[in-house]
Amino acid sequence: MRLLYSIGIVLYGLLLRILAPFHTKARLMVEGRKDWYFKMKQTVDSSQKHIWFHFASLGEFEQGRPVLEAVKNYYADHKIIVTFYSPSGYEIRKKTHLADYVFYLPYDTEKNARLFLDLVNPRFAVFTKYEYWYYFFEGLHQRSIHLFLISAIFRPEQIFFQVYGAFFRKILSYVTYFFVQNEESVCLLKELGIRNAGLAGDTRFDRVVDLPKTRKAIPEIIQFAHEKPALIAGSTWPEDEQILKELLQHYPNYKLILAPHEINDSHLASIFNLWPGALRFSKMASYSATEIAESKILVIDNIGMLSSLYGYGQMAYIGGGFGVGIHNTLEAATYGIPVLFGPNFKKFQEAKDLVQNGSAFSITNLNELKSVFERLQNRSICQEAGQLAREYVLQKAGATPIIMKYLKTNEMKIYKTVWKPPCIS
Repeated sequence: MRLLYSIGIVLYGLLLRILAPFHTKARLMVEGRKDWYFKMKQTVDSSQKHIWFHFASLGEFEQGRPVLEAVKNYYADHKIIVTFYSPSGYEIRKKTHLADYVFYLPYDTEKNARLFLDLVNPRFAVFTKYEYWYYFFEGLHQRSIHLFLISAIFRPEQIFFQVYGAFFRKILSYVTYFFVQNEESVCLLKELGIRNAGLAGDTRFDRVVDLPKTRKAIPEIIQFAHEKPALIAGSTWPEDEQILKELLQHYPNYKLILAPHEINDSHLASIFNLWPGALRFSKMASYSATEIAESKILVIDNIGMLSSLYGYGQMAYIGGGFGVGIHNTLEAATYGIPVLFGPNFKKFQEAKDLVQNGSAFSITNLNELKSVFERLQNRSICQEAGQLAREYVLQKAGATPIIMKYLKTNEMKIYKTVWKPPCIS
Protein backbone atom coordinates (compact mmCIF):
# COMPACT_ATOMS: atom_id res chain seq x y z
CA MET A 1 0.00 0.00 0.00
CA ARG A 2 2.88 2.34 0.70
CA LEU A 3 4.08 1.86 -2.89
CA LEU A 4 0.61 2.57 -4.27
CA TYR A 5 0.41 5.70 -2.11
CA SER A 6 3.76 6.93 -3.44
CA ILE A 7 2.73 6.24 -7.03
CA GLY A 8 -0.54 8.07 -6.43
CA ILE A 9 1.29 11.16 -5.15
CA VAL A 10 3.55 11.20 -8.22
CA LEU A 11 0.62 10.72 -10.61
CA TYR A 12 -1.30 13.50 -8.88
CA GLY A 13 1.61 15.89 -9.34
CA LEU A 14 1.84 14.89 -13.00
CA LEU A 15 -1.91 15.49 -13.47
CA LEU A 16 -1.60 18.96 -11.99
CA ARG A 17 1.19 19.82 -14.42
CA ILE A 18 -0.96 18.63 -17.33
CA LEU A 19 -3.91 20.74 -16.14
CA ALA A 20 -1.85 23.79 -15.21
CA PRO A 21 -2.08 25.59 -18.59
CA PHE A 22 -5.88 25.34 -18.50
CA HIS A 23 -6.77 25.54 -14.79
CA THR A 24 -5.85 28.47 -12.53
CA LYS A 25 -5.80 26.52 -9.28
CA ALA A 26 -3.65 23.74 -10.77
CA ARG A 27 -1.26 26.32 -12.21
CA LEU A 28 -0.85 28.04 -8.84
CA MET A 29 -0.22 24.71 -7.12
CA VAL A 30 2.45 23.75 -9.65
CA GLU A 31 4.16 27.13 -9.77
CA GLY A 32 4.02 27.51 -5.99
CA ARG A 33 5.90 24.25 -5.47
CA LYS A 34 8.45 24.80 -8.22
CA ASP A 35 12.01 24.86 -6.81
CA TRP A 36 10.52 24.72 -3.32
CA TYR A 37 13.71 23.37 -1.73
CA PHE A 38 15.86 26.11 -3.20
CA LYS A 39 13.42 28.81 -2.05
CA MET A 40 13.25 27.44 1.48
CA LYS A 41 16.98 26.91 1.76
CA GLN A 42 17.59 30.52 0.75
CA THR A 43 15.28 31.88 3.45
CA VAL A 44 14.99 29.46 6.37
CA ASP A 45 17.77 29.42 8.94
CA SER A 46 17.94 25.85 10.22
CA SER A 47 19.79 26.94 13.34
CA GLN A 48 16.72 28.86 14.55
CA LYS A 49 14.00 27.36 16.70
CA HIS A 50 10.92 26.71 14.58
CA ILE A 51 7.31 25.72 15.13
CA TRP A 52 5.47 24.37 12.09
CA PHE A 53 1.77 24.93 11.39
CA HIS A 54 0.13 23.32 8.39
CA PHE A 55 -3.28 24.20 6.97
CA ALA A 56 -5.08 22.66 4.03
CA SER A 57 -6.61 25.94 2.87
CA LEU A 58 -7.94 29.29 4.01
CA GLY A 59 -10.78 27.77 6.01
CA GLU A 60 -8.43 25.66 8.10
CA PHE A 61 -6.14 28.65 8.60
CA GLU A 62 -8.98 30.67 10.08
CA GLN A 63 -9.99 27.65 12.14
CA GLY A 64 -6.52 27.16 13.58
CA ARG A 65 -5.72 30.86 13.83
CA PRO A 66 -6.53 31.22 17.57
CA VAL A 67 -3.97 28.50 18.38
CA LEU A 68 -1.45 30.00 15.96
CA GLU A 69 -1.81 33.39 17.66
CA ALA A 70 -1.52 31.87 21.13
CA VAL A 71 1.55 29.81 20.22
CA LYS A 72 3.24 32.77 18.54
CA ASN A 73 2.69 34.84 21.66
CA TYR A 74 3.84 32.18 24.12
CA TYR A 75 6.85 30.97 22.11
CA ALA A 76 8.06 34.44 21.20
CA ASP A 77 11.65 33.25 20.66
CA HIS A 78 10.60 30.78 17.94
CA LYS A 79 10.10 31.33 14.25
CA ILE A 80 6.70 30.29 12.92
CA ILE A 81 6.60 28.38 9.64
CA VAL A 82 3.20 28.02 7.96
CA THR A 83 2.51 25.73 5.03
CA PHE A 84 -0.59 25.43 2.88
CA TYR A 85 -1.75 22.68 0.57
CA SER A 86 -4.18 24.78 -1.45
CA PRO A 87 -3.83 28.12 -3.24
CA SER A 88 -6.97 29.32 -1.47
CA GLY A 89 -4.89 29.49 1.69
CA TYR A 90 -1.46 30.39 0.39
CA GLU A 91 -2.44 33.15 -2.03
CA ILE A 92 -4.57 34.93 0.58
CA ARG A 93 -2.33 34.47 3.62
CA LYS A 94 1.20 34.36 2.16
CA LYS A 95 1.98 37.70 3.83
CA THR A 96 0.31 37.04 7.16
CA HIS A 97 1.96 38.74 10.11
CA LEU A 98 1.38 35.58 12.14
CA ALA A 99 4.15 33.66 10.38
CA ASP A 100 7.83 34.28 9.72
CA TYR A 101 7.72 32.04 6.65
CA VAL A 102 4.84 30.85 4.46
CA PHE A 103 5.24 28.10 1.87
CA TYR A 104 3.27 25.57 -0.12
CA LEU A 105 3.62 22.11 1.40
CA PRO A 106 5.78 20.02 -0.95
CA TYR A 107 4.23 16.87 -2.39
CA ASP A 108 4.25 14.08 0.17
CA THR A 109 7.16 11.94 -1.00
CA GLU A 110 9.81 10.35 1.18
CA LYS A 111 12.54 12.59 -0.26
CA ASN A 112 10.53 15.79 0.04
CA ALA A 113 9.59 15.06 3.64
CA ARG A 114 13.21 14.38 4.55
CA LEU A 115 14.51 17.55 2.89
CA PHE A 116 11.73 19.68 4.36
CA LEU A 117 12.26 18.42 7.90
CA ASP A 118 16.04 18.73 7.57
CA LEU A 119 15.56 22.42 6.81
CA VAL A 120 12.78 23.26 9.22
CA ASN A 121 13.60 20.96 12.15
CA PRO A 122 10.51 22.10 14.10
CA ARG A 123 10.28 21.84 17.86
CA PHE A 124 6.75 20.59 17.24
CA ALA A 125 4.15 20.59 14.45
CA VAL A 126 0.44 21.47 14.45
CA PHE A 127 -2.03 20.32 11.79
CA THR A 128 -5.66 21.50 11.73
CA LYS A 129 -8.72 19.27 11.29
CA TYR A 130 -7.80 17.25 8.20
CA GLU A 131 -4.64 16.55 6.16
CA TYR A 132 -2.88 13.29 6.92
CA TRP A 133 0.38 12.96 4.97
CA TYR A 134 2.21 9.67 5.42
CA TYR A 135 5.82 10.66 4.80
CA PHE A 136 5.67 13.94 6.69
CA PHE A 137 4.01 12.26 9.66
CA GLU A 138 6.46 9.36 9.56
CA GLY A 139 9.40 11.78 9.33
CA LEU A 140 8.26 13.70 12.38
CA HIS A 141 7.80 10.46 14.29
CA GLN A 142 11.24 9.17 13.36
CA ARG A 143 12.79 12.41 14.65
CA SER A 144 10.75 12.28 17.87
CA ILE A 145 9.15 15.61 16.99
CA HIS A 146 5.72 15.98 18.53
CA LEU A 147 2.80 16.29 16.14
CA PHE A 148 -0.57 17.65 17.24
CA LEU A 149 -3.91 17.53 15.43
CA ILE A 150 -6.25 20.32 16.54
CA SER A 151 -10.00 20.57 15.86
CA ALA A 152 -9.80 17.02 14.53
CA ILE A 153 -13.04 15.24 13.78
CA PHE A 154 -13.69 11.65 12.75
CA ARG A 155 -16.67 9.82 11.27
CA PRO A 156 -17.30 6.06 10.90
CA GLU A 157 -17.32 6.22 7.10
CA GLN A 158 -13.75 7.55 6.90
CA ILE A 159 -11.11 5.24 5.48
CA PHE A 160 -9.35 4.87 8.85
CA PHE A 161 -12.26 2.78 10.12
CA GLN A 162 -12.65 0.49 7.13
CA VAL A 163 -11.33 -3.06 6.84
CA TYR A 164 -8.96 -1.94 4.08
CA GLY A 165 -7.72 1.12 5.98
CA ALA A 166 -4.66 -0.34 7.73
CA PHE A 167 -2.18 1.88 5.90
CA PHE A 168 -4.12 5.02 6.79
CA ARG A 169 -4.47 3.89 10.41
CA LYS A 170 -0.69 3.75 10.43
CA ILE A 171 -0.63 7.46 9.62
CA LEU A 172 -2.75 8.15 12.70
CA SER A 173 -0.27 6.27 14.87
CA TYR A 174 2.34 8.97 14.22
CA VAL A 175 0.27 11.70 15.88
CA THR A 176 1.35 12.65 19.39
CA TYR A 177 -2.03 13.93 20.51
CA PHE A 178 -5.45 14.53 18.95
CA PHE A 179 -7.48 17.50 20.18
CA VAL A 180 -10.89 16.49 18.82
CA GLN A 181 -14.18 18.30 18.35
CA ASN A 182 -16.63 15.77 19.79
CA GLU A 183 -17.01 12.66 21.93
CA GLU A 184 -17.78 10.51 18.89
CA SER A 185 -14.27 11.18 17.60
CA VAL A 186 -12.74 10.16 20.92
CA CYS A 187 -14.71 6.91 20.87
CA LEU A 188 -13.83 6.13 17.24
CA LEU A 189 -10.14 6.57 17.94
CA LYS A 190 -10.42 4.33 21.01
CA GLU A 191 -11.89 1.62 18.78
CA LEU A 192 -8.58 1.73 16.89
CA GLY A 193 -6.63 1.52 20.13
CA ILE A 194 -5.68 5.20 19.98
CA ARG A 195 -6.00 6.74 23.43
CA ASN A 196 -3.85 9.82 23.01
CA ALA A 197 -6.91 11.93 22.26
CA GLY A 198 -9.05 14.31 24.22
CA LEU A 199 -12.13 16.45 23.76
CA ALA A 200 -11.10 20.08 23.30
CA GLY A 201 -13.71 21.40 20.91
CA ASP A 202 -13.47 23.36 17.71
CA THR A 203 -11.05 26.30 17.68
CA ARG A 204 -13.24 28.04 15.10
CA PHE A 205 -15.49 29.13 17.97
CA ASP A 206 -12.56 30.97 19.53
CA ARG A 207 -11.93 32.63 16.18
CA VAL A 208 -15.51 33.84 15.61
CA VAL A 209 -16.71 34.61 19.13
CA ASP A 210 -15.34 38.17 19.11
CA LEU A 211 -16.17 39.00 15.48
CA PRO A 212 -19.19 41.16 16.38
CA LYS A 213 -16.88 43.39 18.46
CA THR A 214 -13.93 43.50 16.08
CA ARG A 215 -15.47 43.42 12.60
CA LYS A 216 -14.59 46.16 10.15
CA ALA A 217 -17.15 48.77 9.18
CA ILE A 218 -17.89 48.66 5.45
CA PRO A 219 -19.44 51.97 4.29
CA GLU A 220 -20.37 50.54 0.89
CA ILE A 221 -22.51 47.85 2.53
CA ILE A 222 -24.23 50.39 4.75
CA GLN A 223 -24.99 52.53 1.71
CA PHE A 224 -26.29 49.56 -0.29
CA ALA A 225 -28.53 48.09 2.42
CA HIS A 226 -29.79 51.53 3.51
CA GLU A 227 -31.98 50.17 6.31
CA LYS A 228 -33.59 47.58 4.06
CA PRO A 229 -33.66 43.96 5.30
CA ALA A 230 -30.61 42.16 3.93
CA LEU A 231 -29.93 38.50 3.27
CA ILE A 232 -26.22 37.70 3.34
CA ALA A 233 -25.36 34.72 1.14
CA GLY A 234 -21.86 33.44 1.77
CA SER A 235 -19.67 31.00 -0.15
CA THR A 236 -22.34 30.31 -2.75
CA TRP A 237 -22.23 28.02 -5.76
CA PRO A 238 -24.43 28.14 -8.90
CA GLU A 239 -27.04 25.81 -7.35
CA ASP A 240 -27.38 28.14 -4.38
CA GLU A 241 -27.58 31.22 -6.58
CA GLN A 242 -30.38 29.77 -8.68
CA ILE A 243 -32.57 28.97 -5.70
CA LEU A 244 -31.85 32.38 -4.16
CA LYS A 245 -32.92 34.14 -7.34
CA GLU A 246 -36.23 32.31 -7.28
CA LEU A 247 -36.69 33.07 -3.56
CA LEU A 248 -36.11 36.80 -3.86
CA GLN A 249 -38.67 37.15 -6.61
CA HIS A 250 -41.18 36.68 -3.80
CA TYR A 251 -39.49 39.18 -1.45
CA PRO A 252 -38.79 42.37 -3.43
CA ASN A 253 -38.20 44.36 -0.25
CA TYR A 254 -35.05 42.38 0.54
CA LYS A 255 -31.56 43.17 -0.60
CA LEU A 256 -29.15 40.33 -1.31
CA ILE A 257 -25.44 40.63 -0.58
CA LEU A 258 -23.84 37.71 -2.39
CA ALA A 259 -20.30 36.52 -1.65
CA PRO A 260 -19.63 33.59 -4.04
CA HIS A 261 -17.20 30.86 -3.06
CA GLU A 262 -15.25 31.31 -6.27
CA ILE A 263 -14.71 34.70 -7.87
CA ASN A 264 -13.19 33.61 -11.15
CA ASP A 265 -14.42 35.26 -14.33
CA SER A 266 -16.66 32.40 -15.43
CA HIS A 267 -18.50 32.18 -12.12
CA LEU A 268 -18.96 35.94 -11.88
CA ALA A 269 -20.24 35.98 -15.46
CA SER A 270 -22.87 33.36 -14.60
CA ILE A 271 -23.98 35.45 -11.61
CA PHE A 272 -24.42 38.61 -13.67
CA ASN A 273 -26.30 36.61 -16.30
CA LEU A 274 -28.62 35.48 -13.52
CA TRP A 275 -28.97 39.02 -12.13
CA PRO A 276 -28.28 41.49 -14.98
CA GLY A 277 -28.87 44.47 -12.70
CA ALA A 278 -26.54 43.34 -9.93
CA LEU A 279 -23.87 45.71 -8.66
CA ARG A 280 -20.22 44.80 -8.26
CA PHE A 281 -18.53 45.68 -4.98
CA SER A 282 -15.25 46.65 -6.63
CA LYS A 283 -17.12 49.25 -8.72
CA MET A 284 -19.26 50.78 -5.99
CA ALA A 285 -17.59 54.16 -6.34
CA SER A 286 -18.73 54.37 -9.96
CA TYR A 287 -22.44 53.85 -9.28
CA SER A 288 -24.85 56.71 -8.73
CA ALA A 289 -26.87 57.01 -5.55
CA THR A 290 -29.99 56.12 -7.53
CA GLU A 291 -28.42 52.97 -8.96
CA ILE A 292 -27.38 51.82 -5.50
CA ALA A 293 -30.76 52.57 -3.98
CA GLU A 294 -32.67 50.75 -6.71
CA SER A 295 -30.45 47.69 -7.05
CA LYS A 296 -31.40 44.54 -5.14
CA ILE A 297 -28.19 42.54 -5.56
CA LEU A 298 -24.60 43.35 -4.58
CA VAL A 299 -21.92 40.85 -5.61
CA ILE A 300 -18.77 40.72 -3.49
CA ASP A 301 -15.94 40.14 -5.96
CA ASN A 302 -13.09 39.80 -3.46
CA ILE A 303 -12.04 37.46 -0.68
CA GLY A 304 -11.73 38.32 3.00
CA MET A 305 -14.85 40.36 3.77
CA LEU A 306 -17.36 37.64 4.53
CA SER A 307 -16.75 37.43 8.27
CA SER A 308 -17.67 41.12 8.55
CA LEU A 309 -20.53 41.03 6.06
CA TYR A 310 -22.75 38.82 8.19
CA GLY A 311 -23.06 41.64 10.70
CA TYR A 312 -25.20 43.56 8.21
CA GLY A 313 -27.81 40.87 7.66
CA GLN A 314 -31.10 39.83 9.17
CA MET A 315 -30.45 36.28 7.99
CA ALA A 316 -27.62 34.31 6.42
CA TYR A 317 -27.60 31.71 3.69
CA ILE A 318 -24.52 29.46 3.61
CA GLY A 319 -23.58 27.93 0.26
CA GLY A 320 -22.31 24.49 -0.63
CA GLY A 321 -25.20 22.47 0.74
CA PHE A 322 -26.28 21.33 -2.71
CA GLY A 323 -22.74 20.16 -3.48
CA VAL A 324 -19.95 18.55 -1.48
CA GLY A 325 -20.97 20.25 1.75
CA ILE A 326 -21.77 23.58 3.37
CA HIS A 327 -19.15 26.16 4.24
CA ASN A 328 -18.56 28.04 7.50
CA THR A 329 -21.78 28.57 9.44
CA LEU A 330 -20.18 29.94 12.60
CA GLU A 331 -19.10 33.25 11.08
CA ALA A 332 -22.80 33.96 10.58
CA ALA A 333 -24.12 32.40 13.79
CA THR A 334 -21.85 34.52 15.97
CA TYR A 335 -23.74 37.66 14.90
CA GLY A 336 -26.95 36.27 16.33
CA ILE A 337 -28.85 35.76 13.08
CA PRO A 338 -30.65 32.66 11.75
CA VAL A 339 -28.68 30.49 9.35
CA LEU A 340 -30.06 28.69 6.27
CA PHE A 341 -28.33 26.12 4.06
CA GLY A 342 -28.83 23.17 1.73
CA PRO A 343 -29.19 19.48 2.62
CA ASN A 344 -25.55 18.39 2.66
CA PHE A 345 -24.50 19.40 6.18
CA LYS A 346 -24.23 16.10 8.09
CA LYS A 347 -20.41 16.14 8.11
CA PHE A 348 -20.37 19.33 10.14
CA GLN A 349 -21.02 19.00 13.85
CA GLU A 350 -21.75 22.68 14.39
CA ALA A 351 -24.34 22.71 11.60
CA LYS A 352 -26.09 19.68 13.11
CA ASP A 353 -26.06 21.37 16.51
CA LEU A 354 -27.47 24.62 15.12
CA VAL A 355 -30.29 22.76 13.37
CA GLN A 356 -31.04 20.83 16.53
CA ASN A 357 -31.27 23.93 18.73
CA GLY A 358 -33.52 25.74 16.26
CA SER A 359 -31.15 28.46 15.09
CA ALA A 360 -30.35 26.97 11.66
CA PHE A 361 -32.60 25.54 8.96
CA SER A 362 -31.73 23.03 6.26
CA ILE A 363 -33.73 23.09 3.04
CA THR A 364 -33.82 20.68 0.10
CA ASN A 365 -35.78 22.72 -2.44
CA LEU A 366 -37.30 26.10 -3.21
CA ASN A 367 -40.61 25.39 -1.48
CA GLU A 368 -38.84 24.54 1.77
CA LEU A 369 -36.68 27.65 1.49
CA LYS A 370 -39.75 29.84 0.94
CA SER A 371 -41.48 28.23 3.90
CA VAL A 372 -38.56 28.82 6.27
CA PHE A 373 -38.00 32.33 4.96
CA GLU A 374 -41.66 33.22 5.42
CA ARG A 375 -41.61 31.89 8.97
CA LEU A 376 -38.58 34.03 9.78
CA GLN A 377 -40.44 37.15 8.69
CA ASN A 378 -42.02 36.93 12.14
CA ARG A 379 -39.69 39.20 14.08
CA SER A 380 -39.90 37.34 17.39
CA ILE A 381 -39.17 33.97 15.74
CA CYS A 382 -36.25 35.45 13.82
CA GLN A 383 -34.78 37.09 16.93
CA GLU A 384 -35.19 33.95 19.02
CA ALA A 385 -33.39 31.83 16.41
CA GLY A 386 -30.61 34.39 16.19
CA GLN A 387 -30.21 34.52 19.94
CA LEU A 388 -29.91 30.73 20.09
CA ALA A 389 -27.21 30.89 17.41
CA ARG A 390 -25.15 33.42 19.37
CA GLU A 391 -25.58 31.52 22.64
CA TYR A 392 -24.35 28.35 20.95
CA VAL A 393 -21.14 30.06 19.82
CA LEU A 394 -20.53 31.49 23.30
CA GLN A 395 -21.06 28.09 24.93
CA LYS A 396 -18.68 26.29 22.59
CA ALA A 397 -15.73 28.70 22.74
CA GLY A 398 -12.68 27.70 24.77
CA ALA A 399 -10.77 25.06 22.79
CA THR A 400 -7.62 27.18 22.48
CA PRO A 401 -6.99 27.48 26.25
CA ILE A 402 -7.32 23.68 26.56
CA ILE A 403 -4.72 23.14 23.83
CA MET A 404 -2.35 25.74 25.26
CA LYS A 405 -2.65 24.24 28.74
CA TYR A 406 -1.57 20.88 27.33
CA LEU A 407 1.42 22.41 25.53
CA LYS A 408 2.55 24.31 28.62
CA THR A 409 2.03 21.36 30.97
CA ASN A 410 3.96 19.01 28.68
CA GLU A 411 6.59 21.52 27.61
CA MET A 412 9.51 19.57 29.04
CA LYS A 413 8.31 16.35 27.42
CA ILE A 414 7.90 18.09 24.06
CA TYR A 415 11.46 19.38 24.29
CA LYS A 416 12.94 16.20 25.77
CA THR A 417 14.22 14.88 22.43
CA VAL A 418 15.19 17.42 19.84
CA TRP A 419 16.51 15.87 16.64
CA LYS A 420 19.57 17.56 15.14
CA PRO A 421 19.69 17.75 11.34
CA PRO A 422 22.76 16.77 9.38
CA CYS A 423 24.99 19.46 8.02
CA ILE A 424 23.17 20.96 5.03
CA SER A 425 25.48 21.99 2.23
